[in-house]
Amino acid sequence: MRVLVAMSGGVDSSVAAARLVDAGHDVVGVHLALSRDARATRESARGCCSLEDSADARRVCDKLGIPFYVWDFSDRFQEEVIDNFVWSYEHGETPNPCLRCNEKIKFAALLERALALGFDAVATGHYAIVDEAGNLRRSTDPKKDQSYVLGVLTRAELDHCLFPVGDTEKPQIREEAARHGFATATKPDSYDICFIPDGNTQAFLGSHIGMRPGMVRDIDGTDLKEHDGAFQFTIGQRRGLDLRVPATDGQPRYVTAIDAATGEVTVGPREALKVHEIRADRLKVLHEAMTGAFEANVQVRAHGGVVPCSAVIDGDDMVLTLHEPLEGVAPGQAAVLYLPDPDGLGDIVLGSGTICGAR
Repeated sequence: MRVLVAMSGGVDSSVAAARLVDAGHDVVGVHLALSRDARATRESARGCCSLEDSADARRVCDKLGIPFYVWDFSDRFQEEVIDNFVWSYEHGETPNPCLRCNEKIKFAALLERALALGFDAVATGHYAIVDEAGNLRRSTDPKKDQSYVLGVLTRAELDHCLFPVGDTEKPQIREEAARHGFATATKPDSYDICFIPDGNTQAFLGSHIGMRPGMVRDIDGTDLKEHDGAFQFTIGQRRGLDLRVPATDGQPRYVTAIDAATGEVTVGPREALKVHEIRADRLKVLHEAMTGAFEANVQVRAHGGVVPCSAVIDGDDMVLTLHEPLEGVAPGQAAVLYLPDPDGLGDIVLGSGTICGAR
């Protein structure tokens, strides 16, 4: 099989490439250039798109004796990920740029080009499993499981994806990299937003959206303070609210609602964060069980827990009635549905939707 490996410059994609070479596949490594000015991306940061990362990926490919290329997807990344990130915050949503990058760049754009060039599949270092039936499942390592951020793929894309490290826990992956002599063996995991060089998300959004004053209001209607932009807040936020007026019950307050059109940010007690119903659109279906009315587990954050729910799909819309309440559910997040482990091999990803409302 001819396989294109997306080489981020990290340990996981390094071992993914090595395993495919050892298995006898015709392997080519490619690093995605996502910044229009790579020098603006932090060196030695826990991102995935710097010049340092590209050099690390090249060194791994040299050790493996496989071709290495850099493909420039910076324009598409700007449009599909960065511009979308700003737009989402401007409209009161809480987006996940890494999930969006997986959806639009690392699989849609990369796979489109790879197939056009004659590759059979694209491989990455994501921690997930595709079983013999073609189902996407959780990784063997629950601490590193990344099936949530892959729940936005389409069925056609998944049919051409390989995740060679998903059946192994992270410590063993690092040991394997060390045996190969990869410098990436001890490289820290990535988690930064790669396109915000100094890590100051609020300043980045402020420079793109501009200051738009509004009011922070208590859930009882009391005006508490003015703010410079609703983009500075997220649903469920507690820290950094700087509320000078104590709550009447003495309990902490959390952001419970954001109205981007009026600039009104509502805060209230933790109890007000609980939602019992989620509405989602822009559905992605990965399993035949995701149709009509069905039971599933739902996860709304990359490292969040799951709760059982009853799902009803009508066209490209979905309503989830939660059997247990969830907190901090925000528009723009992905609701990924799972079939709880049916055979001892791990939960199966049924598909996903983008949250557009909750109550």
